[in-house]
Amino acid sequence: MTWAPVARRRGSPRERLRGAVLVLPAVVLALVVLGGGIGATALQAFGLLPVVGQPTPGVAAFTARPGELLAAVGVSVSVAAVSTVLAVVIGTLAAVVIVSRTRSSRAVAALGTLTVTVPHLIAAATVGLLLSDAGVLPRLLGIPPESWAPWVGGPLWGAAIVELAWKESAFIALIVTGTLATRIQTYDETAALLGAGRAQRFRHVLLPLTAPTILIGAAISFVYALGSYEVLWLLGRTSPEPLPVLAVRLFQGVSLDSRPEAAAVALVTSVLALAAVALTFAALRRTAAWR
Repeated sequence: MTWAPVARRRGSPRERLRGAVLVLPAVVLALVVLGGGIGATALQAFGLLPVVGQPTPGVAAFTARPGELLAAVGVSVSVAAVSTVLAVVIGTLAAVVIVSRTRSSRAVAALGTLTVTVPHLIAAATVGLLLSDAGVLPRLLGIPPESWAPWVGGPLWGAAIVELAWKESAFIALIVTGTLATRIQTYDETAALLGAGRAQRFRHVLLPLTAPTILIGAAISFVYALGSYEVLWLLGRTSPEPLPVLAVRLFQGVSLDSRPEAAAVALVTSVLALAAVALTFAALRRTAAWR
């Protein structure tokens, strides 16, 4: 069973112009703030805006620590990708449960609402106290510290991934629930009346129509996880360092020579985030619901 995509009504040129004018102040402000920050970081990374001394254009800041920079990129992208995939799967399933109007839907909705309000710093501390080798969970299970898996500070960054997936899944569940609560629920009910099962409705109705929302939520979660400092610093390893932790350490170094290197790390993080956003918009243009 297949379902035709929903056609979007394109506004008139006057309506589109009016919409562009309404969002112009916010766009200009965002461009000034983000453009100014990224521009100053780029100038400092390429030696054009030194803290002291004369400008020395070049890429020395990028090549000063090639091993640490490549390792940081690998760690940050891996943690962000794994946590985002988990958040998308858990959040989407939670949204489907919330709009299903079952007995558990209210409980899932309440848990998601409470999770969204918890700051990441407090959530990271909570996960650390829960999953550390001397934490609450191994004590409740009666597992000695030497037999407990190294979730906190371990080689697989387990605690950091759990925290990011937990928090971001609540965010994705929130926005996907908002999408499902609109006309999409009517289409789902119509498909059920026509004899489609739950799996068919999820695959051919809910998933295609919520794909833009899921992609946007995934992009936001990935970019946040990529630049998250407090979660990775509290729950991660000391080596190799992820990009935000490496950037902060270099920026706070005693020597001012490390400031351009910190700017280079921050610029690499920004480029990766912008690349993720660009890929998201490219994927959005291929979805039937977006067209």
